[in-house]
Amino acid sequence: MSQQACRLEKEITKKVTLEYWLHLPENYDRDSGSKFPVILFLHGSGERGSDLSAVKVHGVPHIADQDPSFPFIAISPQCPDHSDWNAEKDAVIAVLDEVMAAYPTDPARVYLTGLSMGGYGAWQLAAEHPGRFAAVVPVCGGGNPHHAAALAETPIWAFHGAKDDVVPLSESEMMVEAIQAAGGDVKLTVYPEANHDSWTETYDNRDVYDWLLAHSLNNSKRDQ
Repeated sequence: MSQQACRLEKEITKKVTLEYWLHLPENYDRDSGSKFPVILFLHGSGERGSDLSAVKVHGVPHIADQDPSFPFIAISPQCPDHSDWNAEKDAVIAVLDEVMAAYPTDPARVYLTGLSMGGYGAWQLAAEHPGRFAAVVPVCGGGNPHHAAALAETPIWAFHGAKDDVVPLSESEMMVEAIQAAGGDVKLTVYPEANHDSWTETYDNRDVYDWLLAHSLNNSKRDQ
């Protein structure tokens, strides 16, 4: 007999490296006793690489750069060249854990958002870590509708451009419909005239941040 059934059982250690921007609100005071909400932002494919300044072009790090009072501890990692957020998901969670251990953060108010490739990353990360994020905002991304049950307990507000010719609107619609069928707390905003750039209007909208802050893991089913 030339083959035998075998089994490997072994613990392994994985080394991860990820550069990231960290924003602290201007009213941040480590000794105040206050715990701050956290927002994790995943950029799109165009900002991959080793030039960290590219991450500030769009989304949360761009907003935080313009507004020192942005009321979150914001974490904006950079995905390396020739990689994607699914491949870097262990590193992303490691960064989140590191920041939360080092700063006075509120574990009940941790939020996740991303655009395009980062929108896909947001759908994926939220599905793999149910109960970790109080609310999620995926922008012009998509995911696996088979993950709907894992996402059903997380409030989600998705955004997409109706004329998107890079990531079709159907990618967001498919996820939203699947989560609704699973009884989830999800809604979709479609910009009728927008192409792929549905992120500028989304991240410029203060209502998005108010909506996020209206949710916590202690009360994740608040009225929207």
